[in-house]
Parts: sequence; C-alpha cells; structure tokens
Amino acid sequence: MSFSQPSPRPSPQPTSLAATQVARLKRYGATRSVDMHCHCLAGIDDGPPTGADSIALCKLLVRDGFTDVIATPHQLGRYDGLNWAGEVRHGVSHLQAALTRERVPLRVHAGAEVRIDERIPSFLQADRLLTLADGGEYLLLELPNSSMVSPDSVVNVLAQANVHIVLAHAERYDSLRRDPGLAKAWLDTNVILQVNAGSLLDDAPADSRQAALAWLAEGWVALVATDSHGTTTRRPRMTEAIELIAREFGVEAAKQICIDNPAKLLERE
Repeated sequence: MSFSQPSPRPSPQPTSLAATQVARLKRYGATRSVDMHCHCLAGIDDGPPTGADSIALCKLLVRDGFTDVIATPHQLGRYDGLNWAGEVRHGVSHLQAALTRERVPLRVHAGAEVRIDERIPSFLQADRLLTLADGGEYLLLELPNSSMVSPDSVVNVLAQANVHIVLAHAERYDSLRRDPGLAKAWLDTNVILQVNAGSLLDDAPADSRQAALAWLAEGWVALVATDSHGTTTRRPRMTEAIELIAREFGVEAAKQICIDNPAKLLERE
C-alpha cells in the first residue's frame, strides 16, 4: 500500500534558544527536546481555545525545556469529520508563523491523536489522517478509556496501514492500569507505550500513577510526553517528570524515554 510522501525532515533549531532549553540540551548531550504528544493548536479540539492561549502554552513548553513539539489534535471519535490532515497542517503553519513573530524559540510539527477506527488505513491512504511529525511511520492511537479493546484486534485492523502504533497515555485506560498482563499483551504485539508526564506526578488518579510507575520499573514505557491541553489543564510538567524518573529509575532511563526516544521519533530513526 502506498502513502503520500512524508514532510521534509525538520529544519535545524533556531540559534537563540531560551536558558531552560539550553540547560536541558547541555545536561543530556542532546540537540533537541521533543514533546511528541501535545494539544497546542487553537480552537481545533479540547486544547487552547484561542491563538493567544496557544502561544501561552507554547511559552510554557519552552519554559519546560522543549525545543520541538508535535501538535496532536484529536482525529476521529467525537471529532469524526473534523481536523483532517490539511487543516492540521495549516494550523501548524499558522502557529509557527505566530511563534516566529513573537520570538518564541519552539518548532511545531504536524501530527494527531487518532481514535481507534476501522477506517484508519483507508483514511491514511487518502491523506486525511496524520502520523506523528507527518512522517508516515508512527501513529498515535487513542482507545476508549473505559472499555476493553483487544490488542490483536487493533493490530489486525491497522496491519495494512504499515505504521508503528504508539499507544497514547496508556496509563489512563481502565483495563490496562488494572491488569498488568493486558498492558504486556500490547507490548507483545509491538505496540509502543506512551505515558503522560503529569500521571507520574499528581495529575492523574492514584491507580494511573501506580500503573505508570510499575511499567517504568518493568522497562515497558518507551515515551513520556506532556499531553498538555493548556496552561492550567494538564500543563507541561516534563522537568518534574524527568527528575522523578532519574531519581527512581536512573538518569539513563530518564534520558532514553524523555529525551532520546522522542527525538528519534521526530527524526524517523
């Protein structure tokens, strides 16, 4: 199955980074710090309602040390028929232009958080849905929070799409956080688990936090992201999450899942 050509590789970072960005890159010997799951586009889903709110969120991302963010508005589910790929790409371009005018040193890349749907392969083929960083390789997949979904059924549905599945905020699904065996079953089908930074702190139910920490201890988590929606609701808290992971599981673990893996995803490595 052929798909539309991916977007060009991201261009290099601007030279005038903020002190928080420089500190993170220097500390971890990195060239980028990427938030790969963030609702930062204005008026498109349940993220920031206005352009000013969107810019304010982006400024918080910079303060939290990020140099890059993948905009991941919701697609399908309750947004069925909305937020198609072209609209999201336009929104990213508009936000990037606004950030440039405001001299906010953050690069924005197109992506989406896609609700599970049997039409995903055909919609990818038609260039209506977006993969992460518009690269054609990684699909950020959202499941229903309270109903059980079999990993085998998802893999079967998406097999013809020829994408790697990144399971969005895995710790928030009732069935996974209550049954470690089911979480492991997703890994066994080569699905990548992403957890939210806030869930590791105090921005989630206790059992979500417990599940996320247990999966980190098992080495099951590949990606940590903010899943930020605004400056107050699920705000960027990656710095706190990195410190917690480094303290509990080691600096190398924190570097891998919070810095290295998100950057590799962006750069299609």
